[in-house]
Amino acid sequence: MPDHPCTSGLAAIVTGAADGIGWATAQHLASDGYRVGLLDLRAEAATARAAELGPQHLGIACDVTQAASVEAAVAEVAAKLGRIAVLVNNAGIGDQTGATVDQNVDAFDRVLSVHLRGAFLMSQAVARRMLQAAPIDGLGRGAIVNLGSIASTGGLPTRNAYSAGKAGILGMTRAMASEWARDGIRVNAVAPGYVRTALLIELEEKGAIDAAGIAHRTPMGRMAQPAEIADAIAFLASPRASYITGATLPVDGGWSAFGATESQLAALGA
Repeated sequence: MPDHPCTSGLAAIVTGAADGIGWATAQHLASDGYRVGLLDLRAEAATARAAELGPQHLGIACDVTQAASVEAAVAEVAAKLGRIAVLVNNAGIGDQTGATVDQNVDAFDRVLSVHLRGAFLMSQAVARRMLQAAPIDGLGRGAIVNLGSIASTGGLPTRNAYSAGKAGILGMTRAMASEWARDGIRVNAVAPGYVRTALLIELEEKGAIDAAGIAHRTPMGRMAQPAEIADAIAFLASPRASYITGATLPVDGGWSAFGATESQLAALGA
């Protein structure tokens, strides 16, 4: 592992860390020198991923919707890995499908709970510790990065809970950033477009999403790889983003910037 004196002895937490963007982010932060606490609802998956990274990392079962589970996981990371300097709120679940008039309110509540309540509880628990720590040159007291989405600002038909949750993430990001800016804690968000995770590939194989249509609608003509989202997250968590807080960085291949008819995009492969 390369020498990173700025991050030596510091810990980072990634929620939903066993797969996809979370796993790519855990790998990136580990390569940056952090001791990573990989939190996931699936204990065995989290433990296995931590083992892949090495003995200085830790996999922990955590239900981000439950305050007791969050507090226990954060306390364990602090006790075993040291001072927590970075939190990445990545944990999330997919939306229910089907017409709005047929949707189930319990499923609606569950999506909001994982995305919004989970990010709130994790940020609260970690910030309590960050606020008590001394500032570090280049890092301040810490950095929090939340996961938004193209659904944070654009309308995705029938995806009510997911869209509401991801829009709420951006509002909460701005509120926390404003509250903690003078305390030396930065809070930002990334807003990915479609990412080729294992889950998305599975949905594509089942015909549940139109992968070709997504590629055509995206100005860059493809979906993102998880590592590309992880790169943006790691940047916002790093000293290179020391004067950035309360911001949302779109990582969507131009999806949110594009406002013309799709016919104005060149054919794929042209």
